[in-house]
Amino acid sequence: MSPAAPLHADPGLQPERTVLSWGRTMMLFALVGAVFLRWLPHYGFWTVGLALSCAVVAGAIYATQRRRYTRQSRGIAAEQVEADVPAVLTTTVATVVLGLLGILAVLS
Repeated sequence: MSPAAPLHADPGLQPERTVLSWGRTMMLFALVGAVFLRWLPHYGFWTVGLALSCAVVAGAIYATQRRRYTRQSRGIAAEQVEADVPAVLTTTVATVVLGLLGILAVLS
């Protein structure tokens, strides 16, 4: 059985760097969720909701990694790569909302 042929001719191009970046973002959401769980004794049970929200965002990033990589690799091969604007906007909104809720938890 031969290894699968790469989707583009140059390993190390943008799709690989993008997947690594999204992987770091996923890890950071998981880390922030763990921090929210550490707040549980001080700020109450609603921090569990914040931690679960972080887990949902991290899970969504994980679930879309292969699709994102494949689309970008094929885009490079066809010389038509488009940015994943909805994913970036969704992640930005999730970051801002979770940050604001975290601030609200500390101030209340």
